[in-house]
Amino acid sequence: MTQTTNTRKRTLYLVQLTVLIAILLLLEVTGLGYIKTPGIEFTIMTVPVIVGAMILGPGAGTVLGTVFGLTSFFQALSGKSPFGAMLLNLNPVGTFITTVPTRVLVGLLCGLIYVALKKHSSHKTLRYTLASLSGALLNTILFMSTLLLFFYNSELLQGFAQQLGTNSPITFVFAFVGVQGLLEALICAVLGTAIAQALARSLKIDN
Repeated sequence: MTQTTNTRKRTLYLVQLTVLIAILLLLEVTGLGYIKTPGIEFTIMTVPVIVGAMILGPGAGTVLGTVFGLTSFFQALSGKSPFGAMLLNLNPVGTFITTVPTRVLVGLLCGLIYVALKKHSSHKTLRYTLASLSGALLNTILFMSTLLLFFYNSELLQGFAQQLGTNSPITFVFAFVGVQGLLEALICAVLGTAIAQALARSLKIDN
């Protein structure tokens, strides 16, 4: 009975993970996951990653983060992301590190943060909200950190810095991300919390 139960749980886990991967791929193919702006793209790809990290755990978050990162790199390779394509022309390795490992870490760390919150708080909504917000913020922080590391001194980013009237990396980050980053964090927090709660209830997961 125990072996059968474990097999069923494993199968259910893989089905849920596969569905979330499919959602990420669908968001990339349809263009709904990456909303184009003059600078960096506004993305909701973090939402399935965050939800999976909370509901299925850090391991699933890592897998989903990897898929997210690979779709982001594909956006640059295919030219779907004009900004990503410009980065790719400047430094392919730097572009890969900026788009892929950062998103892998987002999924992993978001899952670990949720596990830590679960140990110290019995309030489910608060846990979901804080973990969702942390996922969105981690995505911005990790992406911008590697972007500055590999590209801040490039003509491309220095051109953006001049347009924004900034003269330091820190002020550049705030000016470049701006309201867009805050809006992205808010949307991820709201959607991540709502979806995770709904899934937990429907799947009867004590999360």
